[in-house]
Amino acid sequence: MNRRDFAIGAAALLGHSLLPRASRADVPTAYNWQAFPPLDNKDQYIAWMVANRGEDPVYLAQRWDRYEHMIGHRDLFTDRDKRAFLMTPREEFCLKQNLPRAYERDFLDIGFGVTISGPNLVGRMTSSIDVQYGEKVLEVGTGSGYQSAYLANLTDKVWSIEIIKPLAERTRSTYDALIKRGYSEYAAITTKNADGYYGWEEAGPFDKIIVTCGIDHIPPPLLRQLKSGGIMVIPIGPPGAQHVLKVVKKKGVLGGERIVRSDIYRGSVVPFVPFTKLEGDEIVGTHNQ
Repeated sequence: MNRRDFAIGAAALLGHSLLPRASRADVPTAYNWQAFPPLDNKDQYIAWMVANRGEDPVYLAQRWDRYEHMIGHRDLFTDRDKRAFLMTPREEFCLKQNLPRAYERDFLDIGFGVTISGPNLVGRMTSSIDVQYGEKVLEVGTGSGYQSAYLANLTDKVWSIEIIKPLAERTRSTYDALIKRGYSEYAAITTKNADGYYGWEEAGPFDKIIVTCGIDHIPPPLLRQLKSGGIMVIPIGPPGAQHVLKVVKKKGVLGGERIVRSDIYRGSVVPFVPFTKLEGDEIVGTHNQ
């Protein structure tokens, strides 16, 4: 299929409702952890992704433009981080009405009163925890599924918790449909509907934890489930005015463990949706103290 045909298909997608998953292009080649798309040339990147991932050049061009912006803002730290961003089709996790804005920097509505974080923020938060292949990563706040999909291009062991049941079910169906289309890397993502404040004890401990909702303290269960030497990123602060902290759990000089905190945005405020609380089957308030 040539670029003109791909562009026509994208225009139809943008102008109408999302097409059924089965009618969209399948991934033509098997996932390869050693395969890197070109990182320094837009045309070569688009050609590689069309040939190897079967994706639409219209969205690929937008993804590349956002990638260059993120490089300029130092949101992607290593070549592995760059690869993860360039390999993750953000458009698959946006609502149909937001497809034209899929690669804008803004947070976008995904329904249920929550959002998909902007790509710059996702890039910097993910880069900050330095995920290595084979490490166990916990995400609190599955949301659209984009963050976990991104993580699945860095490691083959991802667990994700979503408190809103219908959203958890919708996102799981998105993953499963993408796996059927050939995105086999998403088979690494294990999900459940639960209150993420308490983590996922039976699956832990985790090398890395990423929290995508705001709270005024670090949940003790998450700290307990973080391995010694592990890293967590979490938005901490009052409602709508959080600072994104990098939290490193280290062994103390005299035994025990100590927590080292740093602000990945050097003091800038980043508003997040609240870290809500589950009582029985009902979401009731937040976990703020």
